[in-house]
Amino acid sequence: MRHVVESELVANVIAVHVAAGQSVEPGDEVLLLESMKMEIPVLTEVAGTVTAVRVEAGDVVQEGEVLVVLDD
Repeated sequence: MRHVVESELVANVIAVHVAAGQSVEPGDEVLLLESMKMEIPVLTEVAGTVTAVRVEAGDVVQEGEVLVVLDD
């Protein structure tokens, strides 16, 4: 089953901590965002394998934008 990690707000991508092919567990930090001078870790809710990372450090993301795609 495919799962997506979406941005919950407009933010800057500070760091990407995963790459395609990497396994993740629930609660793993996949990205670090910054909005209004606050750092916001983005965590996975499910275990799986990263199939796509759709952003990179320096990108600006919008609310609802897909950041990472996972397959279980």
